[in-house]
Amino acid sequence: MLDRFRLDGKVAIVTGASSGLGVAFARGLAEAGADVVIGARRRERLDETRALVEETGRRCVAVQTDVTSPDDCRRLVETAVAELGAVDVLINNAGVGTAVPALRETPEQFRRVVDVNLHGTYWMAQACAQVMRPGSSIVNVGSILGETTAGLPQAAYSASKAGVIGLTRDLAQQWTGRRGIRVNCLEPGFFASEMTEQYAPEYMARQLETRVLMGRAGDPAELVAAAVFLASDAGSYVTGAVIPVDGGILVT
Repeated sequence: MLDRFRLDGKVAIVTGASSGLGVAFARGLAEAGADVVIGARRRERLDETRALVEETGRRCVAVQTDVTSPDDCRRLVETAVAELGAVDVLINNAGVGTAVPALRETPEQFRRVVDVNLHGTYWMAQACAQVMRPGSSIVNVGSILGETTAGLPQAAYSASKAGVIGLTRDLAQQWTGRRGIRVNCLEPGFFASEMTEQYAPEYMARQLETRVLMGRAGDPAELVAAAVFLASDAGSYVTGAVIPVDGGILVT
């Protein structure tokens, strides 16, 4: 049974791999046996992630990528195929977040969040699906804020993540039966990331106490484990699913 969770012989792309959860995804997939292609805008941070992946003994290719550019997304995928021979897994992790009151949020601020979180997810999925073989897996990283609120003014972020949920279901409907590509979505709760680092300590403490049944933030390894499940043969009968990894927020 444990062999079903292995990713040996697979090639995985991880976007947003320059920090936070993206680094954890890249390292975790490598530990499960995958070779990894990592993309993000900050090239120098990508080199740090590549070193962490290579410590596991797996191959890693770093490509500077802005997911809001369809050309960049295609170039990332083309590099993965040229350097490592295939694309079997996509972890669609690149994202940004803001907390701006809706009456003050500018069109540029709103569009930027949606462009990265929703449009970027679509461009990457589209580019990967062009080359993926049957049995491949796309894992979109959404957020519980696509289904609930957390007491901050995050209209753009919440709207973009709700869009990712809808996108996941539609792509699963289009691609699973016809192309053999499974498409699923993870909904993280409170995990250490560049976005949560901006939260005031008292806000985080209050949310963890009143909203999270487990009373604590998530460990990145707990989210990575869910991604490995969806990426591997362990999740071979799962598609179009939206899976919260949130310590129980959505039931409070």
